[in-house]
Amino acid sequence: MRTLEDLTQEDVDELYRRIGRNVKALRELNGLTQLDLSFAMNLKSPGLISQSELYLDKQHFNIKHLYQIAHILECDITDFFKVD
Repeated sequence: MRTLEDLTQEDVDELYRRIGRNVKALRELNGLTQLDLSFAMNLKSPGLISQSELYLDKQHFNIKHLYQIAHILECDITDFFKVD
């Protein structure tokens, strides 16, 4: 059985980076800009989207964001976790 000691911060960081890359790829595939997506999520600016897609300053999407994005992009939330 694995323990939490087996999970490094780098592993977690890589997960957030993967999610950001997948959100970006699916957003672009749907022809949406970061601004389009932020407005669809009722955000006032694309800052959350741009920073989370890049995992800039460790900014990342939370589960509510991912649920909303999956709804907007008409995809399954698990698509954000898939390996490149």
